[in-house]
Amino acid sequence: QVQLVESGGGSVQAGGSLRLSCAVSGRTFSIYAMAWFRQAPGKEREIVASITRSVGSTYYADSVKGRFTISRDNAKNTVYLQMNSLKPEDTAVYYCAADFHTGGRSRWYEYDYWGQGTQVTVSS
Repeated sequence: QVQLVESGGGSVQAGGSLRLSCAVSGRTFSIYAMAWFRQAPGKEREIVASITRSVGSTYYADSVKGRFTISRDNAKNTVYLQMNSLKPEDTAVYYCAADFHTGGRSRWYEYDYWGQGTQVTVSS
């Protein structure tokens, strides 16, 4: 079992920044990769970024490349998402997810464990 707890969401104006954190506990040694997804009202859950636990290989959705940065601190069992130059279209609930099997996967149903989500609202 793995528990994921997100924090750091909130409301910000366009152009602003937020930093999300995901604290991981439990069978952390079994995790191969971590990811951030987001889901806006009426839309499908989509991947934002992912990172492998050991090597730190990253993947970014085209919509956030150059603006968002995913990172991990294995000593603290925490994954971060630094979000800069935020846009109103970034408004969504952001979820942290863990993959026990491989890295670089982009479909939400391929991930094994999920956090409860944190709301990010960007106003124009």
